[in-house]
Amino acid sequence: MRKYVLSMLVVLLVLKFSPAQKLTTDYVITDACQIRQLITNQGLLWFGGYSIPISINAEFPPASYEEHIGEAGIWVGAITPQNDTLVSVTSSWNPHISQGNAFEFWPPSDEPWDTIWVVQRGEIVDIPYLPGYKGLGDKDYVFRYNDYNPVSLKVRNHKPLYVDVIEIAHTWSAPDILAQVIVYEYFVIPTKFELRDTYITQWVDPNVGLRSTDFFSMLADDYSVYYPSHKMGLGIDAPGGPDGDTYSPVGFKIFPPDDVPASTINWTFIWNGSTHPPGLTPSRDADKYSQLMKSRIIMDNQQTATGSHFVISFGTFDLAVGDTLHFFTAEVMGDGLEGTLSNSHSLELLKERDFQVPAPPPQPPLVVTTDNHKVLLSWEPTEESNPEDYYDPNRADGDDKPFAGYRVYKSANSIDGPWKLLAEYDIIGDGNDNDLGLQHQYVDSGLVNNVEYFYTVTAFSKPDKVLNWPSLETSKRLNARTVVPGTAPPATVGQVAVVPNPYRGDIKYRDYRPAWEKPEGTRQFWMEQDRRIQFIHLPAVCEIKIYTLAGVLVNTIYHDETGTGKGYHDWNLTSSVGQAVASGIYLFTVEDKINHRVQTGKFVIIK
Repeated sequence: MRKYVLSMLVVLLVLKFSPAQKLTTDYVITDACQIRQLITNQGLLWFGGYSIPISINAEFPPASYEEHIGEAGIWVGAITPQNDTLVSVTSSWNPHISQGNAFEFWPPSDEPWDTIWVVQRGEIVDIPYLPGYKGLGDKDYVFRYNDYNPVSLKVRNHKPLYVDVIEIAHTWSAPDILAQVIVYEYFVIPTKFELRDTYITQWVDPNVGLRSTDFFSMLADDYSVYYPSHKMGLGIDAPGGPDGDTYSPVGFKIFPPDDVPASTINWTFIWNGSTHPPGLTPSRDADKYSQLMKSRIIMDNQQTATGSHFVISFGTFDLAVGDTLHFFTAEVMGDGLEGTLSNSHSLELLKERDFQVPAPPPQPPLVVTTDNHKVLLSWEPTEESNPEDYYDPNRADGDDKPFAGYRVYKSANSIDGPWKLLAEYDIIGDGNDNDLGLQHQYVDSGLVNNVEYFYTVTAFSKPDKVLNWPSLETSKRLNARTVVPGTAPPATVGQVAVVPNPYRGDIKYRDYRPAWEKPEGTRQFWMEQDRRIQFIHLPAVCEIKIYTLAGVLVNTIYHDETGTGKGYHDWNLTSSVGQAVASGIYLFTVEDKINHRVQTGKFVIIK
């Protein structure tokens, strides 16, 4: 349950480290799978010191506004040849950011390639530290960090283990048992001295609940449990409360190294019900190691939902310089606790196959064209992307043409759905689905101009009946488009109008479908600044001025949509100083900045 505003961290880093110690920091938000997880190339699974346009971390399902993780990352602990007991952490509650010692791993250089590499399934990429890497998931994220770079060495009280870490986050779009998990692959490599009695810890601070509710109320009714047979700890939201009932808990599952006998691995699971740092985390490395890594304590499950965080630790491993400790963890979600446990079990079976499973077809090459009250979707196969001709070597049925068809979806809510199926086209006579035949075009008409709609086109495969593997569909999110139908801007002023006119405060425009007013970004709830009046039929470059009936200037809007074809502009009913305007009759002028012609008009606001 992170409790600190972190926007100042980047500034502090700039002040603290010299220009010679610059790093290439990077982050991604996963979009192929159903989990919207933030990942940084420090090994953080949360915002850290990054300025990121997202307020919900580990959102699942997409567009649900349900958060699942406050903070998460791994620790590496070991004993050095000098008998120092050291622990390097990606993230920790003690010392925390308030003590200036939040992050001990950083990317090692400022090379432009030392960032997060995004690799598609089957794609072969020569990453400098991982040459010839071949994508395993539908979308993999590859990056590295260490605990001895110039920035890490400046972290107060940090004494490094001198380990390199290569991390790969594997994500899949289908089926659900893979789309509802993220598998993290780790390579931990000592570089300076041998490490004795090495332990790995997965640190997790679950925040499970509806993010638009009061933050502290959301996190204060969580609790933690451990399933020894799954080697998985879970953060679970208690039923009811201000954040209601959530769809899924969040689990972190450990897959220890394959080459180490299971009977020799020691396990620790410890939770703490505090909602404030330091929680369960001691400040000294030796105490972290002895209490949270090698203690072999498996705590009873938390019975009272007061908020929680936990660690899962496993070891020990003796590592020489240049050795590689290779292991996996998995972030697991699902349809409630039962679905999460089911996905965890399925992961064990898939791990035995090295995650070599059938894949969906390639994404259809979607092209969108807008017009007056309609949208044209086209997806003619190209040489670069042809779903109809793909081959999948991981199928067990030997089908050399597993493509089955296309689906067209629409949403009035967001690029993450929920989605409505508009059409399905499949191969005639293949014994699957509706046998309507293939199409590569769809026209959706009767739309409202100048409002957002969302479309996606997917390709799907035949089921693999030998492997008992379902039909797989490409990611809706990866091919999704935000579309605004409408007319081209007029040559000049003369047709400008305001809609709605009058604007009525007693009408819930946000309940329209598509919504006329809606919250921006990841905010679920409507606010005063979400009100919307639209000026339509604007020339490409113009200036809008809004006045009271008494002639007082309320706001000035500069409209420049040269080359975009956008002939409208929204106004949120606030003045130039951010104040909400009152009911009344308002005047407007629109000046074409090319020929300086001016049109005047009026509109009414009734609140």
